[in-house]
Amino acid sequence: MPTHHINVCICTYNRPQLLGHLLSRLDNQQTEDLFTYSIVVADNDCARSAEPVATAFSHNAHVPLTYCIEPQKNIALARNKAIQHAEGDFIAFIDDDEFPPDNWLCNLFKACIAYGAAGVLGPVNPYFESEPPQWVKKGKFFERPNHASGYKVALSEARTGNVLFRKGILSAAEAPFRSEFDSAGEDVDFFRRMMEKGCVFVWCDEAAVHEMVPPSRCNLRYLLRRALLRGSNFPKHPKHRIRNATKSLIAVPCYTLALPILAVMGQHLFIEYLIRLCDHVARLLAFVGLRLVTERQT
Repeated sequence: MPTHHINVCICTYNRPQLLGHLLSRLDNQQTEDLFTYSIVVADNDCARSAEPVATAFSHNAHVPLTYCIEPQKNIALARNKAIQHAEGDFIAFIDDDEFPPDNWLCNLFKACIAYGAAGVLGPVNPYFESEPPQWVKKGKFFERPNHASGYKVALSEARTGNVLFRKGILSAAEAPFRSEFDSAGEDVDFFRRMMEKGCVFVWCDEAAVHEMVPPSRCNLRYLLRRALLRGSNFPKHPKHRIRNATKSLIAVPCYTLALPILAVMGQHLFIEYLIRLCDHVARLLAFVGLRLVTERQT
């Protein structure tokens, strides 16, 4: 009998169709008799929009599912709520707009054991619901870096969209995710604190998932708003605040001067650096207490 159990945690907000699609892909994950697993759905919608989906899945699924609700809209609190209901010795997180192949969880687990790591991250590849504009494809705005399996993940690349970690790395003395990161950045803060304790996270290239990218995201407004949200949350990180503010003070005029030249070189380059500019502007304004964007787009 397997001695390990994995809780697959999903934090969701008003995405019942995407959640249903994800749950259907989690119902028959391969285990090779190495572990058992169950699912925890943490609904961050006070209207409980995920409950009917979770209930319907539970009636017919092969995998146990626990539904819980975090009524305060706060991604960090939702993650903590999911972990409170996780009873296994491993915890996986996958976003509600992602979906995995059948060997996803098994590949993450085997990599974590093989490398003796605190946790394992895998690729998140875009799945466009319709053909995106050429500038989106050229700019690779929804693509993320990939690495060979075993690569030690740097803090700048750590996120919770596709991760498995040992529950034992968590401390009973503090919440895993800090509530001040209410809309973004909670994952980077989590990995920073874990890495400072000596935890090592590695890459598993065989554990890729896909992220649904609807047409509503393939536009300049969405990308700029995402950058402004990222920048608005950045000053909450306690490390190197003065150095980071100095970088932004240098970056803003440099990027501003470069934009007219980049516009001639290609639309995708212009937009790439416009996004960077918005990120740094939002950081500087957040440093003085002005957050331009406070909520993520669904």
